[in-house]
Amino acid sequence: MPAMAGLAATLHVGREQFHLAWDRSIEPIATVASGDVIEFDVLDASCGQITADSTVEDLANLDFSRVDQVNGPIGVEGAESGDSLEIELLDFTPADWGWTASIPGFGLLADDFPDPALRITRLAGGAAAFLPGVSIPLAPFCGELGVAPREEGAFSTIPPTPHGGNMDTRHLTAGTRLFLPVGAPGARFSLGDGHAAQGDGEVCGTAIETPMRATVRLTVRKDVHVSAPEFLTPGPLAAATNIGPYYATDGVGPELRAAAQDAVRRMIDYLGREHGLAPVDAYLLCSVGCDLKISEVVDAPNWIVTAYCPLSIFGG
Repeated sequence: MPAMAGLAATLHVGREQFHLAWDRSIEPIATVASGDVIEFDVLDASCGQITADSTVEDLANLDFSRVDQVNGPIGVEGAESGDSLEIELLDFTPADWGWTASIPGFGLLADDFPDPALRITRLAGGAAAFLPGVSIPLAPFCGELGVAPREEGAFSTIPPTPHGGNMDTRHLTAGTRLFLPVGAPGARFSLGDGHAAQGDGEVCGTAIETPMRATVRLTVRKDVHVSAPEFLTPGPLAAATNIGPYYATDGVGPELRAAAQDAVRRMIDYLGREHGLAPVDAYLLCSVGCDLKISEVVDAPNWIVTAYCPLSIFGG
């Protein structure tokens, strides 16, 4: 799969060129000029441990020390602490398959779903046939995009941080421009965690995870100063699913995480009641196709978190 037409990549980063921590002491595998285009081939978030032929039994053998690897880092000439790195997201090409799992002890409703579950989904024609009668439009992106931290030491790739990391922000699709604060000389940019599609919140802990070819342009911005990720989208959000009615469930309470849990539980109930989905299938669907949003956070003592399900995904 070549880079986008008309875009000659300065550098190709292979699947084997990855690291497992954010650490400013990790030397760049290469250094490029500001404005250069980089092409990455990345494995899925399991680092290749889950394949298109995997079964739920394989989840028990998952080595979490290899999870959420990121490819790079790439140094950018002239990047200094206090600058911003502009990452122009040019293209994301997923594989022809992806996986979604409920992993014991992980996810928003880990206590509700203690048993493992795994769904392998074929990706074709711009859509994922996720469940019988349920088609999720593909909106590929990478969940992990980050630069080396300002602080010394090794930091896990699993949580997001002000330097980026595991943001799992589904609107970081092709055409978006992401700005990250430079903390280490050269910025030392890495990415990984390919997602074919994801809902806001990624509530079960996984999206449609997939190997990905990603093409980005890296530019040093000395005129922009951000202290945490900021981004500019190329147009309206979620255009592929924002084409019809939604069903929404509210979670209400004094604590946002508990309200989010309640909203998702009630969405799972709705999907079972109206669409005949088993609870675990509904939970996985919430993670890849439904969106969590804070609807109200000013009228103490209770806040509202809403789960939105686009009804356009049914009947596919």
